[in-house]
Amino acid sequence: MSTPSTQTSRISRQSLNKSEVLCVIMGGGQGTRLFPLTKDRAKPAVPLAGKYRLVDVPISTCINSQCRRIYILTQFNSTSLHSHLSQSYKFDHFTGGFVEVLAAQQTFSTTSWYEGTADAVRKNLVHFLNHDFEYLIILSGDQLFRMDFSRMLAEHKDAGADVTIATIPVGRAEAQSLGIMQIDESRRITRFVEKPKDSAVQDSLRLPAEWHTKFGIEGGREQFLASMGIYVFNRNVIETLLANKHTDFGKHIIPGAIETHRVCSHIFQGYWEDIGTIRAFFDANLDLAAELPRFNFFDMSAPIFSRPRFLPGSKINGAQIDHAVVSDGCIINQAKISHSIIGLRMLVGAGTELHRVVALGCDYYESKESIVEHEKTGKPPIGIGLNCRIENAIIDKNARIGNNVVISPSGKPDNVDHHLYYVRDGIVVIPKGASIPDGTVI
Repeated sequence: MSTPSTQTSRISRQSLNKSEVLCVIMGGGQGTRLFPLTKDRAKPAVPLAGKYRLVDVPISTCINSQCRRIYILTQFNSTSLHSHLSQSYKFDHFTGGFVEVLAAQQTFSTTSWYEGTADAVRKNLVHFLNHDFEYLIILSGDQLFRMDFSRMLAEHKDAGADVTIATIPVGRAEAQSLGIMQIDESRRITRFVEKPKDSAVQDSLRLPAEWHTKFGIEGGREQFLASMGIYVFNRNVIETLLANKHTDFGKHIIPGAIETHRVCSHIFQGYWEDIGTIRAFFDANLDLAAELPRFNFFDMSAPIFSRPRFLPGSKINGAQIDHAVVSDGCIINQAKISHSIIGLRMLVGAGTELHRVVALGCDYYESKESIVEHEKTGKPPIGIGLNCRIENAIIDKNARIGNNVVISPSGKPDNVDHHLYYVRDGIVVIPKGASIPDGTVI
């Protein structure tokens, strides 16, 4: 039997008009913690799971939630991101939806670029207000998650909230690196502490155990509510909260709003990962090759959309492949591949062994003429050559790895800058377009 609160939520979800909603996805700053993957591209444009980009996840989440008016705010290294968006998301004239880029720009009234998440929204607020909407959803372009915004919007309306923040239950260890919310029994947020490390402060923020059942929180261990960086604002409230010079939502706008407005929590319990570091990116990708990955790209009830490329199916010539994702258009010869992600158009030579490798693929197939020209300058063909041994590594796009190459972080410091490679968080990263000569040992 449905409880009154459940019935109310159902009614709200059914009656919610999605034309009342406008979505804004933050295109990211310099992404220094994801360097060198962000050397030539914005964070949301970093390839994911062999054939997607990070930005495909939040855009698909909006589309699957029937919220189809979407702006992407971009600024840093945004050329490849703009190209991907323009080739991926096109609505017809009758749906009323759009995915539109708003790049940072200098105007007669301001000569500065985006100085933070709140500043980016403020500088485009007049443009947003030209639309009819009651609720503004703001989310990040570099997170891996799948949620139904209808539920969050329904709770927002039912609670009479001015602002709703998506939160996720986390343990004590994770709480030290996230923004933690304290709520009352009505889910209203009463306190916010950024990255609490003091044990006494953490104890004061812990969600009471007797509330776990009330809010449907599973797990049975101590829980803290961490901000996911996903917000719902009422139209008039976002105008009020941005009528100042504060630059960041997490640092400035949200803590202030808790004191002056009704700010509530939407508790989300699915998979969520902030792809903010090389380690997080590497682990999230490798998890996709598991038999039961935490994020399921095979869930067709909420598909992840991306650019259609019309590539041929991959060709496997006698290779041994175990727990791996192999994307479209690859040619893999007698290699051994385990616990790895193989990106689009990747070429892997015979005798090569790849273990715990995230290969981001190639943007094109190299012609015979190009191969000959590069060989004259000592550069191997694009892809991975013969008899290589590579482990715990990320191979960025269009890399040229010769024959008999060994790549491993074993015995190296966690962070290294080299003219051929980088080591970040104990993972070797071969940068985009790099050329690794035959016989190189890294």
